[in-house]
Amino acid sequence: MALIPCQVLRVAILLSYCSILCNYKAIEMPAHKTYGGSWKFLTFIDLVIQTVFFGICVLTDLSSLLTRGSSSQEQERQLKKLISLRDWMLAVLAFPIGVHTTVLPFILIEMRTSHHQYPSKKYGIAAVSTFAFGYILWVCWVHHVTGIWVYPLLAHIGPGPKLVFFGIATILMNLLYLLGEVVNNYIWDTQKSMEESKERPKLE
Repeated sequence: MALIPCQVLRVAILLSYCSILCNYKAIEMPAHKTYGGSWKFLTFIDLVIQTVFFGICVLTDLSSLLTRGSSSQEQERQLKKLISLRDWMLAVLAFPIGVHTTVLPFILIEMRTSHHQYPSKKYGIAAVSTFAFGYILWVCWVHHVTGIWVYPLLAHIGPGPKLVFFGIATILMNLLYLLGEVVNNYIWDTQKSMEESKERPKLE
């Protein structure tokens, strides 16, 4: 039995992210007052994604508690939709983007406490690539409007190397998506094996 129920952990993580977001927005930084504000930075976008993700996790826990013992098929359908959304966000956004920051331990805790169904590789990679491409376009648009690159490195390399950089970043995001699927499957395959070994009768 876990020392702390996973539902309590999710609430605590959600509250910590809300606190971090509030403190982040309170910091007086010149970059926050320019075009795009905090939304120029992947770190801030990741904080928002993690907050929304754990918010959905908490909402899923509450819905599961409220529908427990209920025979309403509509409530069951709504709960399944929430679980599907939770799993999709973990696979496509929370894990691949969270790996590059200090939020990874929270994601691994979530993976360990609940089984998550990953989408098909084709669909998942398409979704991750769409996000990566969208963020690249956003970075380029900010440069177009302001003349300043969000990441200073981009100001010192030519168009060709920029394309290579963006391509590598997109590939890396896809590799992180695949890593997340491997980690998720490993955790739950190991858990299943342990449970089966406990249930197997001992030979005398």
